[in-house]
Amino acid sequence: MEKERKERIEVWQGDITKLRVDAIVNAANTSLLGGGGVDGAIHRAAGRELLEECRRLGGCPTGEARITHGYKLPAEWVIHTVGPVWSGGEGDEDVLLASCYRNSLALAEKHQIKTIAFPCISTGVYGFPAERACQIAIREVKSFLDAHATAEKVTFVCFLESDAGLYRRALGGLPE
Repeated sequence: MEKERKERIEVWQGDITKLRVDAIVNAANTSLLGGGGVDGAIHRAAGRELLEECRRLGGCPTGEARITHGYKLPAEWVIHTVGPVWSGGEGDEDVLLASCYRNSLALAEKHQIKTIAFPCISTGVYGFPAERACQIAIREVKSFLDAHATAEKVTFVCFLESDAGLYRRALGGLPE
């Protein structure tokens, strides 16, 4: 099981908006109307139609996820999830971040998405410690892959080389 699961996980450094997968995950804010970092990049690359569809969703609470079309992105779908703002670990941040991954993967399963790419959720301006977030992300993805066969490939997309190295080390030296 471990070998099969490892073949279904990869780490890639670069711009998530360029990746050709069925779905990319957006580290969104609760309004879903775009912002900075990966959220802003996804909205800019997808075009105005994404913003219009997100307006109709009426937002998303922290830890939950919503799905939209990808529009001008290479990905058919965008799964928007709202990570927690780090407040020292006293505000259920670990639980909320784990929920982001579980809820995103549940939407992927529901929509028969075979390839999905995750950014580093909550580690930018939300301040979640990168190593801690990495461990939670990997734990949740491995647990999901053990229980579901639909997802053929989960890619952790890291904009920074330092984050990509964290994920590779945590996954046992996976190749780029």
